[in-house]
Amino acid sequence: MRLSEESAAVQVGPEADVVVSSRIRLARNVAGFPFVGRCNDTQRNEVMTLVARAPLGQRFGAGLTWVNMAQTSPQERQLMVERHLISRHFADSTVARTVGVDAEESLSVMVNEEDHLRIQTIMPGFRLPDAFERARAFDQALESAVDFAFSSRWGYLTACPTNVGCGVRVGVMLHLPGLRYTGEMERVKRAAKDMHLAMRGFYGEGSEAVGNFYQVSNQLTLGFSEDDLLRRFTEETVPQLIDYERSARRMLADTNRALLEDKVHRAVATLRAARLLGAEEATKLLANLRLGICLQLISDVSMELVQRLLLQVQPAHLARIDPGATDEDKGRVARATLVRRALRS
Repeated sequence: MRLSEESAAVQVGPEADVVVSSRIRLARNVAGFPFVGRCNDTQRNEVMTLVARAPLGQRFGAGLTWVNMAQTSPQERQLMVERHLISRHFADSTVARTVGVDAEESLSVMVNEEDHLRIQTIMPGFRLPDAFERARAFDQALESAVDFAFSSRWGYLTACPTNVGCGVRVGVMLHLPGLRYTGEMERVKRAAKDMHLAMRGFYGEGSEAVGNFYQVSNQLTLGFSEDDLLRRFTEETVPQLIDYERSARRMLADTNRALLEDKVHRAVATLRAARLLGAEEATKLLANLRLGICLQLISDVSMELVQRLLLQVQPAHLARIDPGATDEDKGRVARATLVRRALRS
């Protein structure tokens, strides 16, 4: 699969100091088939064929590249995980499955993940309405060609009860170093739990918040409409989190500016001089550099460059740039060299 050099994963959008990206994910199942976990491979292949060959109209018909996951290498699957095109569960699965991706990588459609369909759109920055409109347009185009499992009482039927109903997850990737460094993160997590929000790490469920990047999404769909969830996130949840983070950064700058400047300038110095860098260390350092750019402590590095480096230092992307970097020790050398050269230009 040819991956875009201008992926949504490296672009910068509105409110980028806090909101890295906006995501909409729809869970759907095809009527007449068991859920994925109870399908046999013949049935899973039938679902794959049905979806991939569905007439989607001019807007989507020729716009997706379909990739049979059984024909991909572990590195190719890891590349797609790092670009947030597929989930780790989908990458590691052994059942018959495929993914469709558009040219801009703003739309991906996983077939035979936990549900028959996981339709996902990602936009850079705070662009939930745009992401939602694209996801809904694809959902409607596919539903006009394929019958979805739907109950007049419960809504869309899904393998996990938390997705039953409208089946939509509205989410954002947030950079929250201010809340972390002021010690407010645990309080925010407790508040999020009370509000039925999920706060997950850099790669979603089961991952860590490396570099203080968090994915925040709704946990419940039953009893809510898609428009209700979108409005709640767009008008209430995300603006509040943006305000909390910006307030924490201002507080840190006022009360402990030395700590803030030390973290930023120490990160810059290490990135520009290091000869060995692991993926997690590089991510944390680049995240602090990102913070420094947002606070105008650093003026000679662009946000766009940092976003690109955050992707390129991940293991599969690094190996794509330097095939020898699949070896861990050589990878640490290659990663440090990549970052030094990028920050010197």
